[in-house]
This record gives sequence, C-alpha cells and structure tokens, in this order.
Amino acid sequence: MKSIKIIALLLSVITIFQACKDDTPAVVPIPTITTTGNLAGVPGSTVQIKASINAPGGVKTITVLKNGSAFDTQTGTGQTTLEYSKDYVVESLPANSVVNFTIQVTDNGGQTSSLTTIPVTVSAIPAPTVVTVEGNLEGNITWTADKIYKLKGFVRLGTEATFGTVSKTATLTIQPGTLIVGERASKGTLVVQRGSKLIAEGTAAKPIVFTSERLAGEREPGDWGGIVICGRAINNLPDAQANRELEGGYGAFHGGADNTDNSGSLKYVRVEYAGIPVNPNQEVNSFTFGSVGAGTTLEYLQASFGLDDAFEWFGGNVNAKYLIAYKGLDDDFDVDNGFSGNVQYGIGIRGATQADISGSNGFEVDNDAAGSNNTPFTSATFANMTIIGPKGSLITTISPQFQNGIQLRRNNKLKIYNTVVTGYPNGVYIDSQRGDAKGNAAKGDIVLRNVVVAGLAGWGSNGFGQGDANLPRGFAIADNEQSTAAPAILIGTQKPSEWFVAQAGNKVLANTSTLGLSASLWATGRPTFTLATASDLKSVNLPATLPAFFARTTFVGAFNDTDWTAGWSEFNPQTLTYLK
Repeated sequence: MKSIKIIALLLSVITIFQACKDDTPAVVPIPTITTTGNLAGVPGSTVQIKASINAPGGVKTITVLKNGSAFDTQTGTGQTTLEYSKDYVVESLPANSVVNFTIQVTDNGGQTSSLTTIPVTVSAIPAPTVVTVEGNLEGNITWTADKIYKLKGFVRLGTEATFGTVSKTATLTIQPGTLIVGERASKGTLVVQRGSKLIAEGTAAKPIVFTSERLAGEREPGDWGGIVICGRAINNLPDAQANRELEGGYGAFHGGADNTDNSGSLKYVRVEYAGIPVNPNQEVNSFTFGSVGAGTTLEYLQASFGLDDAFEWFGGNVNAKYLIAYKGLDDDFDVDNGFSGNVQYGIGIRGATQADISGSNGFEVDNDAAGSNNTPFTSATFANMTIIGPKGSLITTISPQFQNGIQLRRNNKLKIYNTVVTGYPNGVYIDSQRGDAKGNAAKGDIVLRNVVVAGLAGWGSNGFGQGDANLPRGFAIADNEQSTAAPAILIGTQKPSEWFVAQAGNKVLANTSTLGLSASLWATGRPTFTLATASDLKSVNLPATLPAFFARTTFVGAFNDTDWTAGWSEFNPQTLTYLK
C-alpha cells in the first residue's frame, strides 16, 4: 500500500512537470536577410536592390536606408518568407563611388534582424563609339544616342548632282540625346538635298547637339560647317540652274513650286561653333534653309557661337517657333530671296566683340542681292522677337562693326510684330540704297507693329551713340541718308522716325529701365529671360489679324513669365565635355 502511494506521488510530480513544460512559450527565431552581394551600374542605369527575407514571426516592416537616409519602407502582412525588390537609378556620381543600401526587418513580435548592407558601385561610363560619316547617304538611316557621329566633309542626304537630277533620296532619323560633331580639318557639314528628310527630334531633357569635335576650352566659331536644308518650295531667283544653288556653290540646290514640301522635322536641336566661308561673303551658316517648304517642322533650335549667320532663309515658306541666336559673328536672323514663312518666339543675343567685317545685325532683310522686284517678295512675318544688342552698359566697349537691331533693305516687304530691340547703334534701319524699302514702308508693305526700340541712358546724345567718339552714327530709327548733319529722306510725307512712331503700338524709349529685362542678358552664362513683374512689355496684344499659326500673345518680345529655353538650351558650351 505504501508502494502504491509513492508511485502515485511520482506520477503526480511528473504530470506537474509536464504541465509546466507545455506552458513554456516556444522561442521564435529572429528574422534573417540574404542578399546577392555587391551591385554596380553606370549613371542613369537601373539596378534592383533585392533581398530574401525569412521571418518565422511574420514580417511587420522592412526598412531600407541609402547612405544612412531613408530610401524605402514597406509594411508586411505577416509573411514568414518574402522576396524584397526595389529599383534604384544610379546617380551621376564619380566612377567607383559606392552607395550603401542597408536593410532591416522587424517581425510581428518586435524582433529585428541584423543590419544587412548591399553596396552599389558607380561604374565608369564607357566611351561611346565614334562613327565617321562621309559622302552621300541614301535610304532610311538611324543615328542612335549610344554613339557619336562625326561629319567628314559635306555629308549629303540624297544626291542631286545638278539641279533637277535627284538620283537618290534619304531619310535620316536622329534619336533624342545624340551627339554629332563636325570634323574640323574637312569642315564637316550636313546637307539635306531636295527630296530627302532630316528627322531630328530631341526632347527638352535630351536635346540633339551638333558641335565642334574639339575639346572643352579649345572650340572656336567655324570649327565645322552647320546644317543645310534644301527644299522644293518657291523662291524669287531667276529660273536658271546656277541660281538654284545656295551661295558658295557647294552643290546645295534648292527651289521649286511645292510650298507644301516636307524636308523633315527639327525639334530641340543645338548647333554650336559652326559656320564656314566657302567664298568671300558666301558662307555656310549654323542653320541654312534653302526654299524649305511649309511641310517641314522647325521648333526649339539654338545656334551658338557661329562664324556667320545663326539662321538664314533663302526663299521658301517654312514656319518656325522658339529660336535662339547666341553670340554669333554676323546676323542673327537673315532673310532673303522671297522667304514668306511665319516665325514666332525668337531671341538674339550678341557678344560685345563678336561682329563681322561686313556688319552685324539682329535682322538683315533683302528681297534679293540687287533689291529687284523679283517675286515672290521677301515678306515673312515675325512676331514676339527679342533682339539684344551688345551694348548693355556704358562701360562695355563693343565692336565698331555692329550696325542695326533691324536692317530692312533691298526692296523687302517684311512684317514684324510685338518685338523689342535694344543695345544696337541703330534700332531700326530702313535702307533704300538698292530697291525702295522706304517706299514699301510708306505703302504699308513693310509692317512694324508693337515694336519697342530702347536706347541706353548716356550713350551719346540720344541713347544710341550719336556723338559718341567710338560709335557716332547711332539712331533709334535710321535710313541710309541720315547723319548728324543732314535730315532724313522722307517716307511719303514723313521721316522714317516719324513713320515708325505713327504705326500702331511702336515706341522709342530712352532706355530699358521700364521694360523689365534682366541685366543677365548682357552677361555670360544662362540669362534670365522672363520679364519682371512690372514691365512695359506686358499687356500688349498681338494683332488678331495675323495667321492662325501665331499664338495670341499679350506681351512684346519672346518671353513673358515662361522660359521656353529651360532644359534643352546651353549658354556656356565651351565648358562641356562632349568627347573624352
């Protein structure tokens, strides 16, 4: 009996111990993280920050730091295993820089994993392949942004050996962000022959850049040729083969009767350090348009530091918007041979000493070289233009070769609206030495409306250098007979200056103090283009009679409160590393 009691007591103790053992909570392992190790990528590429998570207690949160700062946080749903993934776009950091991503997991019991680090090494960007292009191209061609294209000599899209003998055509498509350089020794130039097309459509973030092949700090105006586009629209040249070739005689034939002709599309394109002399006073410009038709698109184009004109039109009727002419040598906007297109939003900015021996102007406008009555007349319409001459302050010494903000000569019939001109020895120059430009003005064929011409306080006796020892010839509104000793020849019954201020909205101001223009327009680097809040250039409506192409702006000049140059333009290309 005693033995039975002892056995029962032992069984009771065992039961108690067993009960105590069953009540002890299980130990839950802390979360663990497994990664694939080190990662690498070139700037702009995408790498995936990945980790395999094991959390027996269920995932509550995942916290990821990038170099100690928050990068990502995710909330779990109690998963015991989880594959984590997050994209990281490698930043523009020096080669071999390391960005450390640290991951930690917390489970539903509040336990945290060890810190796990994933290093991402920034790889050096490999030098792109340089593709040399020469001769005549045909068919469909694409230039991609992962390569650099070098123009050797005159590179032609299509072949037209003599006027009217088009034997090959080509369509060249250039991807956004592509770099094209012109070979200096051969003066590389891109010529789009009649019937061919250039599709160069960049973006504000990825402009297409044509520039010098030389290194930063070594580039000069005239390092290469430029872009030449030849179309089949009408011009006013005599109908002879020799006259259908662009000046210089380099086989760029242009003209015809198709005003709807399409030579392609250029958007967000920069041309830098271009312009070459072919013969005396005959050059390739940064952008040269020979009889280009209205089917062609030209938008967001910048010509910088060219050796000749920034933009020149020889006939044609192509339209254009958003043009920048920056510190070229000759004229900003040169118009000839019956050009009749529409242009809205353009700015010309000059360097103080960069002027051509032939005389440099904001606008230079001719019907043709002789000032003849050949038709169609040069009668294009420009609106919302800002013409900034070199003289921004009295202490600035400028080249004596600077002439006019707007030079209207040789029998032209141009129309200009809502435009501001300042900083030139002459604001508007009506020149009738060849052809009757003043007569055209008197008849209403030359039109200036809402044009503001502003001088510089203290520059000579009239704000335009009159009487100044260095530039004594300046006038707000001038003609070829005008001097300090002789009165102007009349336009009808008016002097040119009287005619100008009699036109609707035109003004001559002593200086720019009320215009709201930034002083940075005369400095180096990126200017401020938008107008100050208080500006006399605001609340001026563009005439409603203009073609539908024109946006109905309410300001004078190329800008109001929106800077359309942002992102794609460049005002100090000399410092950029294009080639390594």
